[in-house]
Amino acid sequence: MPKVTDNNRPSRTDTPYDKDRRGGSGHKKAHHEHHKKKKEHRGDADTAPCATFDAMQLKPDLLKGVYAYGFEKPSAIQQRAIRPIIRGRDVIAQSQSGTGKTAVFSISALQLLDQSCRDTQVLILSPTRELAEQTQKVVQALGDFMNVRCHACIGGKSLGLDLKELEKGGVQVVSGTPGRVFDLIRRNALQTEKLKAMILDEADEMLNRGFKAQIYDIYRFLPASTQVVLMSATLPATVLDMTRKFMNDPVRILVKRDELTLEGIKQFFISVEKEEWKFETLCDLYDNLTITQAVIFCNTKQKVDWLAARMKEKNFAVTAIHGDMDQAARDKVMEEFRSGTSRVLIATDLWGRGIDVQQVSLVVSYDVCTDRELYIHRIGRSGRFGRKGVAITFVRDEDVRLLRDIEQFYSTQIDEMPNNVGDLL
Repeated sequence: MPKVTDNNRPSRTDTPYDKDRRGGSGHKKAHHEHHKKKKEHRGDADTAPCATFDAMQLKPDLLKGVYAYGFEKPSAIQQRAIRPIIRGRDVIAQSQSGTGKTAVFSISALQLLDQSCRDTQVLILSPTRELAEQTQKVVQALGDFMNVRCHACIGGKSLGLDLKELEKGGVQVVSGTPGRVFDLIRRNALQTEKLKAMILDEADEMLNRGFKAQIYDIYRFLPASTQVVLMSATLPATVLDMTRKFMNDPVRILVKRDELTLEGIKQFFISVEKEEWKFETLCDLYDNLTITQAVIFCNTKQKVDWLAARMKEKNFAVTAIHGDMDQAARDKVMEEFRSGTSRVLIATDLWGRGIDVQQVSLVVSYDVCTDRELYIHRIGRSGRFGRKGVAITFVRDEDVRLLRDIEQFYSTQIDEMPNNVGDLL
């Protein structure tokens, strides 16, 4: 594979995924031909569920890492998705929040590795820095007995450190955000010749809006043999249509929309006629928020800052996180929240995707989601791995239609909140 320089950097004016500077439409065609040959030797065994981790025929040291991490029996998505990935298939997997999707691609990535090769072999891309770092920690922990190195390449952290780690060699798995990863490829620091798989976590967000062009830039420098894996709790039809352009006969593991609302999470709304009444309502709720841990979602960064400031003025202990904060501040907030030092976190939807803090049992939507797909991501912060949780949405008169739309979309029912919400937690 040629070295990547600014002179042969992919042009964003090309049609996404259909063309390749290394030979017209050859990359996509070669990708399909390679996987067609591999698929001819396999049958339905790719998609047969595995009831136990032992049945997946994982490397002994990986299996040891899986059990040491605390896993006992694979969740439904783990039973169905790990096998086709480790058999080399392109996979689109959708499953509810909190069902163990990170372990699906982390275990699969480690199984795919040739441990005798020190080159980067698996690339995992996430939409946020926090999620990329969380994934890095999971891969590192699961691969503890394999002597595997996984490095997080994310914006906001030292570029020099990434360059040094990659130059040193031995980073077999990279977990990163698209902007930093492509920058490292462009600088020839991240070599892609030995990549076996590219995994997109929160794939709907990754193939939406701002990330799409960056994913395209990265995709065009992958070997034709690289398998592509997409994971998400929600996969709109527009994203599924797009996958036809760069995936080869993928195994699709999709849950029905009416199965997406999360068992064990009770969903309620509180009527607040006017915007200005929300704050007092939240203050009244505060004692319930601190029973375990809670996340309060706002639709904008400005609202997060405003609400955090108002709560602190009233001497309520809260922390806040959003994308405009520098990385050191975000890291500090996450560390405080994970450790339980901070019990109430006010956040934008940046934080709603995939971040796993197991003690969270209450989610409050201070603003109704403008995008109904986000509702599942928000309420999925509670009830991780089947634990109980409560989700409360503040609804102004003009928001009632949005709430009914969410109910209809997910075939669920959101009831008015009872007085004894504290008893439900």
